[in-house]
Amino acid sequence: MVAPKSGTKIQIQSYKHNGQLHRVWENSLVLKGTETIVIGANDKTEVKESDGRKWITREPAICYFHSKYWFNIIGMLRTDGIYFYCNISSPFIFEENAIKYIDYDLDVKVYPDMTFDLLDEDEYEEHRKQMNYPRVLDRILHQQLEYLLRWVRQKKGPFLPGFVDEWYERYLTYR
Repeated sequence: MVAPKSGTKIQIQSYKHNGQLHRVWENSLVLKGTETIVIGANDKTEVKESDGRKWITREPAICYFHSKYWFNIIGMLRTDGIYFYCNISSPFIFEENAIKYIDYDLDVKVYPDMTFDLLDEDEYEEHRKQMNYPRVLDRILHQQLEYLLRWVRQKKGPFLPGFVDEWYERYLTYR
């Protein structure tokens, strides 16, 4: 896989298990791109939903994608601290100037004090049945969810204090 180059603008494309495009973020800036990790940033970015709706993100965000883990992490810089939105998803691929992944509905919202909520379990169950997720996939997704929660508790990866701020400072040098 070719890695996206730092300083380039890319799309982020989220799909569902059945291959249907779910959501697209326009104009995310690559801050670090390797075959394994992509760290990107965006602010007031247009997002297109599969039903045609469009909206603009409200705050700067640092996005963390890994080619080996079944999750991605978005750190949102808000006035009262850094909030994280974590998607349980397939590992990313990079092609056609876009980061692409399958969104598996389970999400974790992490608050500035590092407490968290597990979200959309009902949506996951509905899609798991509807799209007939194989049992092995269900097992992988739940194992990866536990791995992600371990990162949160241990403050690893993007949850490391200063991680989001450091990458946001780098993002500001491009603007």
